[in-house]
Amino acid sequence: MADDSPSSSKEADSSNEGSIWRGIKTLIFGEGEQSLRQEIENAINEYDADKEPRQNQNGNVKGKARADLSLLERQMLRNLLHFSEKTVDDVAVPRADIIAVEENASFAELAEIFRDAGHSRIPVYRGTLDTVIGMVHVRDAFALLSSGDPLPKTIESLIRQPLYVPESMGVLDLMAEMRAKRTHLALVLDEYSGTEGLLTFEDLVEEIVGEVEDEHDETPEQMLIALDDGMWDADARAELDDVAKIIDLRLANVEEDVDTLGGLAFVIAGHVPSVGEMLLHAESGWTLEITASDPRRVKRLRLHPPGDENTEESGE
Repeated sequence: MADDSPSSSKEADSSNEGSIWRGIKTLIFGEGEQSLRQEIENAINEYDADKEPRQNQNGNVKGKARADLSLLERQMLRNLLHFSEKTVDDVAVPRADIIAVEENASFAELAEIFRDAGHSRIPVYRGTLDTVIGMVHVRDAFALLSSGDPLPKTIESLIRQPLYVPESMGVLDLMAEMRAKRTHLALVLDEYSGTEGLLTFEDLVEEIVGEVEDEHDETPEQMLIALDDGMWDADARAELDDVAKIIDLRLANVEEDVDTLGGLAFVIAGHVPSVGEMLLHAESGWTLEITASDPRRVKRLRLHPPGDENTEESGE
């Protein structure tokens, strides 16, 4: 006998509404369901948006006042959720910033590099950085110093094998390989097997937990410093996205695939510009004055705003 009670009618109506809603979602969003990654991120975003604490029927406070997850924990979770989307090229130290030692260097030269760089591992190259043949760990060098034995004339006996990885490799895969091979340094190679960059296990961890500095790290130099008359002093490594947010959106308007101010200067000049060159960025009207460089790259710049009399007098 059919159950015509009010409760069964409500259940039927609820079921019909659920089916209709599922049908609408399928029509709009397709058959795929929301991934666990998306659900976790949405939950964190909703938590952040919930600025006012609420009380449930039992009088318990809900919302941010419960402090289930701190701001730092939520940021780490976000970083972790997107960690697998990054490639080695996104995280690696660029070639221009690699500190390395030549394979024919003396032990004294190696010790001096360790002292000045403050790193625990130094790549070893043959001829140029495109031929990195290994690395030296500071622990091995210190063991020789403390043994009291005569120091070797070369560093050949100290050279260990690092990992060599393509720039397109995923960071999650690299982390797994580093753990499996118990190696904390990887050389990043481009499509021609030239050295593109360098990556340590610490670099990977910092993508999740944020910048980790120790007592040997120097105070980071400011990337963008406001000067008088609307000018800016800038590190060439400053990201164009940051420059656009802080200085002028139009400075990020460039067709070529460049990410930094130094790259923008190279694109405008068509070569590695030298100190004193004034480069007009036509799309924005800003002028890039090169204040520090070497034969391989630009190091620092001064940004002159559109209509700056100093740049007009120099012919820009």
